[in-house]
Amino acid sequence: MTRPCQLYLITPPALVAATFADTLARALDAGEVAAVQLRLKDVGDDELLRAIDILRPVAQSRDVAFLLNDRADLAARSGCDGAHVGASDGDVATARRLLGPDLQLGVSCYDSRELAMLAGEAGADYVAFGAIYESPTKQTDIRADLSLLGWWSELMELPCVAIGGLTPANCAPVVQAGADFLAVVSAVWSHPDGAAAGVRAMLAAIHAA
Repeated sequence: MTRPCQLYLITPPALVAATFADTLARALDAGEVAAVQLRLKDVGDDELLRAIDILRPVAQSRDVAFLLNDRADLAARSGCDGAHVGASDGDVATARRLLGPDLQLGVSCYDSRELAMLAGEAGADYVAFGAIYESPTKQTDIRADLSLLGWWSELMELPCVAIGGLTPANCAPVVQAGADFLAVVSAVWSHPDGAAAGVRAMLAAIHAA
């Protein structure tokens, strides 16, 4: 029996936490979201911790997992539900040790079956493949083929996240390929009718796929 695909939100690359909190609340109240990942690059620890303190309760009060990008060390001591790490964020085993056995660990595996299998062996709770499509948020030449999602979902129990340029218009093949989660940025936060409308549009497309 296949698992239903769920929506996974990644925050915009730049935000003011005090004002973004209301936007996040409206988005999460618009429909079922599995997780929110705080992804702020090039900010100091103090600013990052302030953003966590403001945004984490918004997600957790709605039973939505709140994950921190890159920094397993800060995630473990700031009340986050886990962390997501990429190729440049240290090895997966270290992140697993920092988070302990109870917090969630996600790992970017790009277009690599080998990286995904190694991540699973090192204790990842999910793996992420992408970019699926060209993304306005993060420029990369890497493309993960839908066949990779199909191969993983057929053979592995570990959930997989699809990321990269996903929209209501193009996500159906990704859902059908076997993605357990769709990670989105622009499709929600840049929606012309607001983030809540973006969530509703993505969920409708997922459910219709």
